[in-house]
Amino acid sequence: MEYGIYIHIPFCKQKCAYCDFPSVAGHEADMEVYTDALCKELASKGKALSSQGKATTLYIGGGTPTALPVPLLARVIQTAQAVIPMHTDAEITVEANPGTVSLETMTMLSTLGVNRVSVGAQVFDDAILKRIGRIHTSQDIRDAVRWARAALIVNVSVDLMYGLPGQTMDILKWSVGSSMDLAVNHISVYGLTVEDGTPFAREQAAGTLNLPSDEEEEEMYDYLAETLPQFGFRRYEISNYARHDFVCRHNLSYWQDRPYFGFGAAAHSYYDGMRTSNVQDISAYIAAVNHCESPAYTEEIVTREKHIEEFCFLALRTSEGIDRESFSKTFGQEIEILYQKAIDDLRAKKYLEETPTHFRLTPLGMKFGNQAFSSFLL
Repeated sequence: MEYGIYIHIPFCKQKCAYCDFPSVAGHEADMEVYTDALCKELASKGKALSSQGKATTLYIGGGTPTALPVPLLARVIQTAQAVIPMHTDAEITVEANPGTVSLETMTMLSTLGVNRVSVGAQVFDDAILKRIGRIHTSQDIRDAVRWARAALIVNVSVDLMYGLPGQTMDILKWSVGSSMDLAVNHISVYGLTVEDGTPFAREQAAGTLNLPSDEEEEEMYDYLAETLPQFGFRRYEISNYARHDFVCRHNLSYWQDRPYFGFGAAAHSYYDGMRTSNVQDISAYIAAVNHCESPAYTEEIVTREKHIEEFCFLALRTSEGIDRESFSKTFGQEIEILYQKAIDDLRAKKYLEETPTHFRLTPLGMKFGNQAFSSFLL
């Protein structure tokens, strides 16, 4: 069996105003003891994984992995490599906040075999970066990418956001152009979602969140979808574009219904028809590991019906769509038997198209993806 590994680093220098991810700021005193516990969990479960096959991807995310001091982050990577069997060509990704890296950081990552860095850029406008709570400047983004390249990390991705407060089309175009100037290989684009419990949610409730209009946000979406392919970026998933063969293999495995194992506070796993989640609270996670108890609890038993639904709408996120043969082999029946009406309805709306081997969303279908996905709920 091939599988992916995810490692969660829950620390940030500062929480962004839009972020509802399981992360904390100002907990520097917990970093070393958390690293100790994380490495213990890796060592404990890594032995069991040796009988499962080899990992094809390792993804270290957060939070901000590069908020950890270099020696601690190096220890996490080295421990994972020592205890988890990995393919020789495994994709190893580390997320990086431009405000927390240096040439030393990138050199360490490269030396330890990290071959992909995902840089959280968001926007190349210093005023908006400050407005949304980022700790870096647009120059920091440029430095981070150049340091990665200087350290011989070829596969560099940047995240960009649209629909941000104060953002205009000109600012979005500048961000795209700046990314092109840096010759990155991969771009993830995300529209702002105002999540409950965040500072932006409170601002929105108070009427002080100056967001672009729905029409302006749609224009931004259309610009990205039309323009990035013109620069040689193939859209391989609703929010992800890559040059040549630089797709994110780790994230692609999520959409292709492959198993993955998570380590660290709040990390999720999916295998053998079950989803588990580690406790989110950092202290509780550390205590569980140090008491030789599993920090994981069963979040969901994935029923056949749920598996079918998720198989479909996760596959539909990708440009290839649902592989008809793979569906038949997995579930023992043709997809049309379950979904003929949904297929017909979506084709009538021009949201779905059929190839000899797949059902996939059209560009219009990707634009209204949530409507298409809901059609595959049984």
